[in-house]
Amino acid sequence: MTEPFVLEPIVVEGRPGAETPVPRLLFIEAWQKQFPGLTAGFTSRRGGVGKQPYSSLNCALHVGENPDTVITNRELIASRLGFDPEAWTCGEQVHGNRVVAVKEEDRGRGFLNRESAFQDADGLVTDVPGILLTSFYADCVPLYFIDPVRHAVGLAHAGWKGTVAEIAAYMVETMVEEYGSKREDLRAAIGPSIGLCCYEVDGAVMDKIMALESGMPGSEVWEGSVYTPLGGGKWMLDLKQCNRQIMMKAGILPTHIECTTLCTSCNNDLFFSHRKENGLTGRMASWIGLEKR
Repeated sequence: MTEPFVLEPIVVEGRPGAETPVPRLLFIEAWQKQFPGLTAGFTSRRGGVGKQPYSSLNCALHVGENPDTVITNRELIASRLGFDPEAWTCGEQVHGNRVVAVKEEDRGRGFLNRESAFQDADGLVTDVPGILLTSFYADCVPLYFIDPVRHAVGLAHAGWKGTVAEIAAYMVETMVEEYGSKREDLRAAIGPSIGLCCYEVDGAVMDKIMALESGMPGSEVWEGSVYTPLGGGKWMLDLKQCNRQIMMKAGILPTHIECTTLCTSCNNDLFFSHRKENGLTGRMASWIGLEKR
């Protein structure tokens, strides 16, 4: 399977005399070729202005870094994508399943401060060109959605709590209700997060996962592919595959789901990892947006 998230080479990075940092970004390459006017991807930890322990492209205001530094990083990213910084629009994430439809008048909410962001919102959808939907990660799973027929896009943050609360399904339902999307038209992508290789969980988490599994078609194949028992009340868990199963149950065709192989913990040189860095770290941002015609 081809890796859908491609790190764009930056030929000017590190060259003598370069004064402006260049954010290192990963793009959903196939989508951007297939759907003109779409931008979608994931930031790395490289190419910003932050210092340790947030070096250097931290995108989140809640981790303790100087807000001016974070806003500068956001401006660098938006500019790199060809959007005004004020297009950056986000929610205050709470590991839930609330999804908000973003209107023209909501453009820029959360860009400068947390108070103006959509409160208690882990999912955002819009059909308004010129809005850059964003959310934040350091091991949780970024979920991307596009309806190329209705010209609508969506973005969701799925930690284990949001996963078992089936935020992926709520995203699908919201796009159906808000934009008249047909499930067979929807495309989805699952971005870099902590993988089965690194994500050890206990029985409290697995009780929720197994309850989720029991309602899924084909759940008999979960053990060994979605989770692996370690013994002693511990399991290794693949949240990417959990969300893929939820997407399919919600009506997205398996052939319409892109899924990364990248693990944020294994690739700590490229990504922030909450678990690998014992909680003291920055956050990457996912983004998706439609350019103004």
